[in-house]
Amino acid sequence: MTIIYLHGLDADPNANKAIITANHAKALGIDTLRPDLNCPPDDVVAKILALLQDNPNAVLVGSSLGGYFATLLSDMTGTPAVLLNPSIRPDLSFTRFLTDNFDGQTLTDDTVIYTTTGGWHIRYGDLAWFEKHRLTVKNADKIKVLLKMGDELLDAHATQAFFESCGVDIVAQDGGDHRMSDYGEQVGRVVGWVQALGESL
Repeated sequence: MTIIYLHGLDADPNANKAIITANHAKALGIDTLRPDLNCPPDDVVAKILALLQDNPNAVLVGSSLGGYFATLLSDMTGTPAVLLNPSIRPDLSFTRFLTDNFDGQTLTDDTVIYTTTGGWHIRYGDLAWFEKHRLTVKNADKIKVLLKMGDELLDAHATQAFFESCGVDIVAQDGGDHRMSDYGEQVGRVVGWVQALGESL
């Protein structure tokens, strides 16, 4: 069994939750792959598909935007996934970059609306890509979600409602924050889910 950890926006393979997950999993004999997802969405999908082809026994763990991609790849391939404060509509949440920087300006698909700390130049056309690739959750029995209802960046209540409507098993915890600051206390649950989901592979 292998974990493929998918980091969020403004993060990288060495993000705090990625390292905590990898260290906890390693102690249990589970390898963790941590791809760099600071690239256009088509490239992200291709990168994850290649890793899944080489690791057919993998379970995806995705945080925030990584949770979106984990769900999308689960829809595409049937791979199990554990989601941490996942983004469900990047096409909507990314509009904050337009409000902050481009009020009233004419934009083309190539207009860079935001650059992540990892170097991904998000372009206006990427919003249309995310809108086109809406999540459907075809494999609800292969997905677990951990939500912090105090998430200050994404609407945790909308996320909860979406996944509940799809029949996904959710643990929704009061308080907390988007970064999941207490992740060191949560990682045992997360890797336990990974192990349980991996047994079905």
